[in-house]
Amino acid sequence: MNTPPNRRQNTRHTAVCSVKYTVKEGTFRDLINNIGAGGVFISTRRKIDQGRTINLQFPIFAFKKRLNVMGTVVRSNSNGFAVAFDDPIDENDFR
Repeated sequence: MNTPPNRRQNTRHTAVCSVKYTVKEGTFRDLINNIGAGGVFISTRRKIDQGRTINLQFPIFAFKKRLNVMGTVVRSNSNGFAVAFDDPIDENDFR
């Protein structure tokens, strides 16, 4: 059986926390499913188109501050969507 290669450049970490995000269609809140320095997967039933610019706001794991990052939706399916950050975040912030 052939396993597709992992296209991620950074390790993803399981996480469950709230995210507020803004796209052309509006501002919404859903849950982060996993996160890495280069991106995040957001669990939702909402359809967000691939290629859409997105602004994300979520607490870092110390919960002492909220990150505000820009990214692009790189994959979308019935379980949610994946976002690649425009600029990687410091992986030490979510360990």
